[in-house]
Amino acid sequence: MQAAFHFLATNPYILLFLTVGLAVWLGRQSIAGYGLGMVAAAIIVGCGLSVWASVYGEKLELNSFTKSLFYYLFMYGVGLRVGPSFVNSLGGDGIKFTFLAFVSCVAGLGLVVGGTILLGLPPGAAGGILAGSQTMSAAIGSAEQAVTAGVIRLTDGTTPEQVSAMIALSYGITYIWGTVGIILITKYLPKWWGVDAREAARAYEKEHGVASGDAPALSGWTAGGLRAYRLENAAWTGRTMRDLLRENPEYRFVNLVRDGTALGADEDMPLQQGDVIALGGLRQAMTEKMGLIGPEVSDRAALDLPLDRAEVLVTNSAMLKKTREEWRALPGADHIQVVAIERSGVPVPLGRDTKLQRMDLVTVVGLKSAVDQIGNAFGRVVRPSTATDLLTLSLGMILGFLIGQIEFPAFGAAIGLGNAGGLLVSGVIVSSLASRLRFFGNTPAAARNVLEDLGLIVFVAIVGINAGNSLLVQLTGVLALKIFLVGFVACSIPPIIVWAIGYHVFRMNPAVLMGGVAGARSHSGPCREAAVEIQSNVPWIGFPVGYAVSGVLLTVFGYFAMILAQ
Repeated sequence: MQAAFHFLATNPYILLFLTVGLAVWLGRQSIAGYGLGMVAAAIIVGCGLSVWASVYGEKLELNSFTKSLFYYLFMYGVGLRVGPSFVNSLGGDGIKFTFLAFVSCVAGLGLVVGGTILLGLPPGAAGGILAGSQTMSAAIGSAEQAVTAGVIRLTDGTTPEQVSAMIALSYGITYIWGTVGIILITKYLPKWWGVDAREAARAYEKEHGVASGDAPALSGWTAGGLRAYRLENAAWTGRTMRDLLRENPEYRFVNLVRDGTALGADEDMPLQQGDVIALGGLRQAMTEKMGLIGPEVSDRAALDLPLDRAEVLVTNSAMLKKTREEWRALPGADHIQVVAIERSGVPVPLGRDTKLQRMDLVTVVGLKSAVDQIGNAFGRVVRPSTATDLLTLSLGMILGFLIGQIEFPAFGAAIGLGNAGGLLVSGVIVSSLASRLRFFGNTPAAARNVLEDLGLIVFVAIVGINAGNSLLVQLTGVLALKIFLVGFVACSIPPIIVWAIGYHVFRMNPAVLMGGVAGARSHSGPCREAAVEIQSNVPWIGFPVGYAVSGVLLTVFGYFAMILAQ
């Protein structure tokens, strides 16, 4: 084994991606439906390999440049993802969910800092406990930034490497309850309050027209239809389709077939007996006037029209805050079917009064002309593309580093966002501008996911590898117990506070509030479990805003936890 570890020590990038690969594999394993996830697994695998190597006298270590680079890419990617939702949360109904997220994050920070000071935990513990108890792995990076920026006062005999190791250790100890605890608490909060969340979800579904969670994923029902009719009504012979549509505006003319030849949709062409006319419209309109033209026929030439599936990015301010019922009245809307709405990477249940927000991604299926028409009304149609605007990426990164240079005096030192915080803010700015300036700063979701997923797991893997060198020196049973207790309290109390405020002060629907609690902790697992528990999609309605806000706050709070806990 010594030869193997010596090989890894002299080939650091093989070591790195071995750790990443093992972390991804371990993170996919689960017991009773619960798993570590690849990020927490990266800490465990990295530390484990490093400690194991130390037994054979080998020191595994990776340089800080690689660690910082991947973390910076991750932070910029997070800013790109949450930017529009973070800005949108500052108005309308989002203010309530923003407030709940703020309360949860501040309460978590306060409990971590207070517990760290009360129990006399060593430097670095606060940052790791915050990251683990709030299941915000990105906070590890901001906590590390506090160390590298020199704003942490180190006691005699304490090295920056030991502080970093303590961050990783505290994260690993508190992460498991941070994950499982918030899921269980969110799941059972309504029962502790004597509330039937399932019944509340059904009432919300009925009132707002949201599809039930036990509804089929695919349905034969569509709001619009496409049918073909043979012209036998002599009243329309010699007249044009424009005349017919003027008197029957609920229809849409899509094709005309004469003598077996498709002639397209020329509304000024005079009609002849025997013409086959393809019409589209709402199902109700298609059945109310069955004999208007003549009998319905199955004519492939008339109905063989290409359908298009596309994602529409909402950027048009005129469409913002419109409900589904309102934008259903737009021209072309009766010829498309909305398959899904995604907000900050999170699916949003579709109801009658669902309102669009800037940078929502609406997946539609229908006639290509109708898809293009709706796309132009909402914003722009996003076609599959592998192209990334690398110029915008470069400028955005430079902007982030410049923002990170800004400092102001506080806590007896010069404090600033640092490079990581600056990149987060830069990502928010760039994505918000891109939502207003069409065709600017294109970063496909796949490219952004690479920035986030690979950036975070590589960073955490390096933290784990480097931390393992001094892990055994610091770890004791008493210390581990103290760290766990602080993490247990910091995980468990904030969601209860959030629920009490949302239920008693804001009078939120309990099913929606379950998603709000999960969003306030920026963790999709509790929302997913809540939706399964009450058999409803309603919890996802309360999730996106808090998810975006808490993702930003908790990431930055890792830095301040380190400073305040001194």
